[in-house]
Amino acid sequence: MFHSKSKTFKPRKGSASRTLEMRRGANATLNAGNLKLAVELPPGENICEWLSANTIDFFNQVNLLYGAISDFCTTTSCPSMTAGASYEYLWQGGPDYPKPTSVPAAKYVDLLMAWIQNVLDDTRIFPEAFPDGATPSKELMSTLRTIYKRLFRVYAHMYHSHLDKLSQLGIEAHLNTGFKHFYLFAREFKLIEDRKEFGPLIQIIEEINKSYGLKP
Repeated sequence: MFHSKSKTFKPRKGSASRTLEMRRGANATLNAGNLKLAVELPPGENICEWLSANTIDFFNQVNLLYGAISDFCTTTSCPSMTAGASYEYLWQGGPDYPKPTSVPAAKYVDLLMAWIQNVLDDTRIFPEAFPDGATPSKELMSTLRTIYKRLFRVYAHMYHSHLDKLSQLGIEAHLNTGFKHFYLFAREFKLIEDRKEFGPLIQIIEEINKSYGLKP
């Protein structure tokens, strides 16, 4: 077990009982080791509820993982949000960052987690419960794709800049399992459309695809 000291960590809880049931079902499948089945929409379930429940879980999981190494992600060690020498991520959003701006990795993650929290709290996009038979709107899918693209960048940064520390803390297995689950879910529902985004972790992704017999 690991704990977060990061101010970015604020677990988001799904209040709908049906959503909680779905999350428990997914966790049971995940714990059984079948990640491919864990991401598939359960028969008879609403896809909007499924996307919402899993997004909340991924948000909390990434937040917790990053929180475990946040003390080591400083303006000195990580002056920009990078994933290796070839990738730097710029932040854009809100009145303070109207244009893409280079910020320290810790600042990027703080801004990202605050933004996601606000989005998840917006009941216009993520209501307490979706109507029966609801299908994902264009706005919901657009918002989800931005969330997943940006959460992927946090994974990429952790792998490239903090893998040694995660290993020392005994968390590398959590990172690997969490990322595999995240990737398979994003792939299943086409939540990261631009394959160029996968560049920093393409070798890991190719291994996942190969292990599950998935096409690139």
